[in-house]
Amino acid sequence: MPGSTSASRRSFLQVGSLSGLGLSLPLWLGQRQALARAGKPVRDVNCILIWTHGGTSHHDTLDPKPAAPESIRGPFQPISTAVPGVQFTEVAPRMAAELGRFGLLRGWNPQNGSHGHADQWLMSGRRFSPALTYPCYGAVVSHQRGFQSVLPPFVQLGTSIDHRFGGGTAGILGIEHNPFEIDADPNLAQFAVRDLTPPREMLAQRLSRRRRMLGQIDALQKKADLQPPDFAAIDEHFEAALNMITAPQTKQAFEIEREDPRLRDRYGRTRFGQSCLLARRLIQAGVRFVTIADPGWDTHANNFKTLKETRMPPVDQALPELLIDLAEQGLLDTTLIVWLTDFGRTPKINSASGRDHWASAGFAVLAGAGVPGGSVLGATDDQGERPVRNEYFTDDIAATIYAKLGLPLDLMVHTPDGRPIRLIEGRPIREWM
Repeated sequence: MPGSTSASRRSFLQVGSLSGLGLSLPLWLGQRQALARAGKPVRDVNCILIWTHGGTSHHDTLDPKPAAPESIRGPFQPISTAVPGVQFTEVAPRMAAELGRFGLLRGWNPQNGSHGHADQWLMSGRRFSPALTYPCYGAVVSHQRGFQSVLPPFVQLGTSIDHRFGGGTAGILGIEHNPFEIDADPNLAQFAVRDLTPPREMLAQRLSRRRRMLGQIDALQKKADLQPPDFAAIDEHFEAALNMITAPQTKQAFEIEREDPRLRDRYGRTRFGQSCLLARRLIQAGVRFVTIADPGWDTHANNFKTLKETRMPPVDQALPELLIDLAEQGLLDTTLIVWLTDFGRTPKINSASGRDHWASAGFAVLAGAGVPGGSVLGATDDQGERPVRNEYFTDDIAATIYAKLGLPLDLMVHTPDGRPIRLIEGRPIREWM
């Protein structure tokens, strides 16, 4: 059986079993050739998406309400930013100082207060449908652009994405466009990427022997099989997979220890900080779309302690540093940075010193790729309950991301049964175009 043959060959190779790419790796690598033959002209803008999973409080970070009652404003003090008249809270001092480098949308209306649905909607731009799963942005980029190096076009750092409704996945585009997920912590001294980094005890000679033995087994299997064209395709794609594992570019991209220790310190010696630095390295190495998934933002209890001590310090340190580093590397004009979260949180503080889900107001941050730095767009009312100026919706954020990445706003794809599906229905945020 062709299926059992290909599975046995995958098992024989056993360099991490390639499970991070799933069993779809040959299909995924096959897209590289198809897209090259299509010769589609594209605007080469890449993207780093930061996903703070759980719902980051807008009141306590980038949209404080210092004149509101204490039961709403909370204990954090407002601080000035680089833009006159705009304040953040005390837990975001570096973001405040570097506001001139990014755009802030305070007029976002999430229209949703449910986990899972948020991951699906925010990462695709389309509300959940039980009839089909809309693809996330990274999957669309993979589908439309394909590979530009030996590395996968779509990589996800961290696993904190809710997949119950298809959030963060390729959906109707097929599993070959799902992200290559990396759960290893780049802040660890022994950081290694499963499936792309051969085991430390596996010497190059040993890997070469396995490659030769695989070739010998292939030759025997081909003689007994009546579908040589199928074997030829499998051979080609597995050869590409092995090349990905053994290519010097792959190893170099993940060798974060090569970076200047002082730069690593500036990013912050945290998982989030080093993930941001690794994302920059991956973009440089040819990855088109990187998602950084950061957990722990569902602060129903101990909201203020959590934000001040564990959640905001890594983001406040690393996100501005990422923008500075990209600018110094000459990559900021061709890299879109997006910070999204599930939704906002309730204006009123609950009895557990937390805030609950809020479906009517929140924030989004965009930078790079021509987004005007220092642009604070929209406003919420005096209690942070709802937008009162420049209201935009999740669909509009999605349209802005598509436009910045050079993807058509009327992009149509097809379901596996051939139905045409339009992926985006929002309007770009005109002030940022």
